[in-house]
Amino acid sequence: MRMRLDRLKMKTLVLGLGNPILSDDAVGIRIAEGLKLKTRVQDVVETSEAGVALLDYVVGYDRLVIIDSIMTEKGKPGELYKLGLEDLKPAMNLSSSHGVDISTAFALGERLGFSMPKHVAIYAVEITDNTTFAEKCTQKVEERIPFIVRRIAEEERL
Repeated sequence: MRMRLDRLKMKTLVLGLGNPILSDDAVGIRIAEGLKLKTRVQDVVETSEAGVALLDYVVGYDRLVIIDSIMTEKGKPGELYKLGLEDLKPAMNLSSSHGVDISTAFALGERLGFSMPKHVAIYAVEITDNTTFAEKCTQKVEERIPFIVRRIAEEERL
């Protein structure tokens, strides 16, 4: 019970990433929208930003839930993976701020002394098409969105 009460006190951000007009690439945004409607979480942001620009959103939160798309060679469309920042390796030898991944952005934020979230959950949804201009995800991914919204809400106790 104590863990549950502690979680409720944490300032939580749900961050849905993607491009809303590139078919399956929008899945993170669509799931974040679903969580906004179906849960009591106060702060939900949908964005096309990436890398260092995400620091503007996440600084000052205790807990962060990121939802994004992923393409692997063997995954099934709509399959859900859960990762932590520890699963990603930051790159500290950068020649540019372009293309900085989330792990590197977090490491940079911490090195700069920003108040970064201590609890980070990253949900990646397997997709098949992130290049076609469309305002809907492909059928198999679209069909899984309600299930994924429920799964994340339950797992994160949102």
